[in-house]
Amino acid sequence: MSQNLPTVVIVGRPNVGKSTLFNRITHGRRAIVGDEPGITRDRLAEVANYNGKRFELIDTGGIVVEDGDYIPSQILKQARVALEKAAHIILLVDGRSEITSSDRDLAQMLRRLGRPVSLVVNKADTGARESLANDFYDLGIADVFPVSSEHGLGVDALLEHITRGWEATEEEAPVPEGQRIEVAIIGRPNVGKSTLLNALTEQERSIVSPVAGTTRDAVDELVRHGDIDYVFVDTAGIRHKGKTKKMAEKLSVVMARRHIRLAQVVLLVLDATEGILGLDATIAGYAHEGGRALIICVNKWDQVTEPRKRAFERDVRDRFKFLDYAPVLFLSAKTGAGVKPLFKLIRQVYESATRRVTTGELNRFLESLHFEERKILYMTQASMRPPTFVVFTDRPGPLYFSHERHLVNEIRTRFGFIGTPIVVKIKARKTERAGKR
Repeated sequence: MSQNLPTVVIVGRPNVGKSTLFNRITHGRRAIVGDEPGITRDRLAEVANYNGKRFELIDTGGIVVEDGDYIPSQILKQARVALEKAAHIILLVDGRSEITSSDRDLAQMLRRLGRPVSLVVNKADTGARESLANDFYDLGIADVFPVSSEHGLGVDALLEHITRGWEATEEEAPVPEGQRIEVAIIGRPNVGKSTLLNALTEQERSIVSPVAGTTRDAVDELVRHGDIDYVFVDTAGIRHKGKTKKMAEKLSVVMARRHIRLAQVVLLVLDATEGILGLDATIAGYAHEGGRALIICVNKWDQVTEPRKRAFERDVRDRFKFLDYAPVLFLSAKTGAGVKPLFKLIRQVYESATRRVTTGELNRFLESLHFEERKILYMTQASMRPPTFVVFTDRPGPLYFSHERHLVNEIRTRFGFIGTPIVVKIKARKTERAGKR
């Protein structure tokens, strides 16, 4: 996110509609929305625009100020990080219910911060409910706005108030291709994805706990390393379909798979203490099928003995034969050991996935190959991410599996396509009589 934009933070107790308001203002569906309380846990950030005035909008998890349980206390800790730099705070309450002790505690905490605060009474989508907003003046916040986040009622008045006095800002120029790399961190629950994000960003960006499934929304953070912007996305842990019960968990899995498709590089995180499970291969398959460049990150390596390293890597290669192109990196997200080399490796696999080989180079390469099955006439690269090659032969039909595999391996060896799948498509040369009756 831009460091120069003012920040607006949405806070409130669980299930008052913060994520719905976040999606309404940003005109997107970034935050997961549902009837289950406590869906949002980590803080989400997105750039919003109101009449040319751009600002960073942050959605926080539901806050209960005096809750001592681990995850609620970590949600409050994440919210405090956002509140410290807020230009304006939105305290969201539920207009369909009476003022609760949690509302009062939160309002008192915000007043002590000394920052501009607007009290937004949500779900005020009828005249009768709108009049109930007056009852919430008892919280001691002067600026009260009745809204309906779901239907957009009253949101313009709120944004007009918040942005009053702010200058219109120009859109930031897009980062040139090759200077920004989108990286998705994937894996099953509790393998250390959030810890890895925190290690890469060198801050507590994601909530980390021993409770599997703590992360639900995808949390992203931009890191500048050298001359490259890396956008890391910590996705929710992907479970087996049959074991995904709650609506929030189902949506989390859908969103995680969506972020795999949108990423340019994927980090598959494995747990060294638990070994390789069947679900790991399923998740790896999602990235492979999507044609993503991929790095296998074996996490928690500090908790196992060194002699197991070679055996573990052999097991990775045996279980993930379809990922023979993916480099394996052993690291400890908790201690930071092995994390820094990730930046260089991410850049290498990204450059491989975006590499383009000229037709002339490919045809010179073909001169060294010979297939008894058929004659390969020429080859060209059709696209990148993943590198896709069209091979023209003297007759139709796919190559034998072993021949296609040999061709892919030779392409990889000759042109250095590390960390990315390679796609080969076979086309037969058209004869002079083709198309004639």
